[in-house]
Amino acid sequence: MNPPKTDRRIKKTKASFTNALLTLLDEKDFKKITVTDIVTRADVNRGTFYKHYQEKEDLLNEIISDVLQNLEIAYQDPYTKKEHFSVETLTPSMVKIFDHVYAHQLFYKQAIQDKFQPGFQNQLCDVIRRIALRDFSVVLQKSPANPELHASYQAHAIFGLIVYWVQHDFAYSPAYMSEQLLQIIHADTSFTF
Repeated sequence: MNPPKTDRRIKKTKASFTNALLTLLDEKDFKKITVTDIVTRADVNRGTFYKHYQEKEDLLNEIISDVLQNLEIAYQDPYTKKEHFSVETLTPSMVKIFDHVYAHQLFYKQAIQDKFQPGFQNQLCDVIRRIALRDFSVVLQKSPANPELHASYQAHAIFGLIVYWVQHDFAYSPAYMSEQLLQIIHADTSFTF
């Protein structure tokens, strides 16, 4: 049985709360933001807020959970429906992680600046690391490198590209970032000094 669909009005209201909180984070620290600030910015009454959340932390946790879930889907998109997958066959249009980040620009700007939850950057890298360990375990096992270290390296490299992109105010398109990621992955690593 399929789970019940969320009413469009609820989605719209929650999106208003999300946008309100993320824009307020441009102005002040999370600790200083009140529920009144959020509902005023969202132009929704206080009772509606409490119908969905007990406190502002619940809203933030829902935002983080939703974005991380969408990040996982975007990361896995190139290979989830494939019987056989090879990084060599990846094309920039298949890499969706930068489309995801671009669609959630406001969130990632706040996350990179550590505006709402200390340690979130580590949490984000950990999500990518866990996906790599789970989904690429066969590939990682074939590598002479420790699989945990390999996955950690991969996660932090991708996160580093995201940080650079955010800090440069999304100066490049998601397609360009995907193309650059693939060029980095496929770069000749036989350095000569």
